[in-house]
Amino acid sequence: MFFESIMIALEGLRANKLRSILTMLGIIIGVGAVIAMVSIGMGVREKVQSSIAGLGSNLIIVTPGATSPSGVKLAAGSSTTLTNKDAVAIGRQIAGVSGVAPSVSKQYQLVYGNKNWMTTVQGTTPEFVSVRNFNVERGHFFSNQDLDTRMRVVVLGKTTADNLFGEIYPVGQTVRINSAPFVVIGVFEGKGQSAGGMDQDDVVVIPLTTAQERMMGISYVQTISVQAATPDVINQVQDDITTLLRSRHKLAKDIPDNFTVRNLAAVMATAEETTRTITLLLGNIAAISLLVGGIGIMNIMLVSVTERTREIGIRKALGATYHNILLQFLIEAIVIGVTGGLIGIGLGISAAYGISAVAGWNTSISAESILMAFGFSVAIGLFFGIYPARKAALLDPIDALRYE
Repeated sequence: MFFESIMIALEGLRANKLRSILTMLGIIIGVGAVIAMVSIGMGVREKVQSSIAGLGSNLIIVTPGATSPSGVKLAAGSSTTLTNKDAVAIGRQIAGVSGVAPSVSKQYQLVYGNKNWMTTVQGTTPEFVSVRNFNVERGHFFSNQDLDTRMRVVVLGKTTADNLFGEIYPVGQTVRINSAPFVVIGVFEGKGQSAGGMDQDDVVVIPLTTAQERMMGISYVQTISVQAATPDVINQVQDDITTLLRSRHKLAKDIPDNFTVRNLAAVMATAEETTRTITLLLGNIAAISLLVGGIGIMNIMLVSVTERTREIGIRKALGATYHNILLQFLIEAIVIGVTGGLIGIGLGISAAYGISAVAGWNTSISAESILMAFGFSVAIGLFFGIYPARKAALLDPIDALRYE
């Protein structure tokens, strides 16, 4: 009886093709919209995660300046309260630290031949590549000896190298930074854009001492990047850095910090929560069309019950029970939901790939979103088919046979 009811339902769909398509349209659009919207939300989430992770694993950022209860005391990175000695102390005195990379940066124009490029020149230490997850694709990074001797050597980001050199092999060439000659000793592997749209490959790195003494004429550092050994010790390391720097800067208990310590793990958690909320919102908005599709199923099933009143009467007269009629009409409603759901899955996956190709957005299609949307479409068919099916099953056979 079950499989016979399925065949009757499919035959009904084939007999009324246009009506069936219009009935399923709400389910098709709803399922497709849920899959497409959730895939966009998941894509944004993965993009943010990879962007933050690309800054460095288990990263803690220390910058000069801090906020006070009355407002901003010093803008982060604008004061001169951090030195290279602070970075050395963090690396030597705090347990759970696997790398420390102090840095300074400033915008300069690079010149090679008749080409020039304005970019950020960053002075740092050899630990920079491991702390900030950079890989040298060509050549090599500078050494501690280059740092100690204030060598004029430079490692270029991929964007900078491409704009200055084009097809020319950059390693070994000489570029001018602020009129001073620097030898290119390496080129970083490409990292792409960050979640904020910034080009992470548009960067130039030179030894910290060269930047401080030969170019900027400063003795302080603008940022200290600290890499914790494991995710479990990040919070402890952050607290220990705060305690150590307060002690080194001789800050009394009633004096606020003159530095800021940020934990990127907390930033990532906040970003994940935000993108999760956005994904949920997009999915819920798209799911509204599924409810509209369910109402369409109920409407057409009520029409079908009215059209087939005499058929129902004949079936009951031949011995069909209440449960037989109920099952028949429920299966017909579920078949509409299942068929619409399957078509909607194809539409949603195609839409996700189309959006990614045309708009350039990151999309991530998950099996969970497909199963959720399909399961919801089946549930909609079942829920909105119960009332018409029950109405059909409760028809009196004598009244049904008399119906014109």
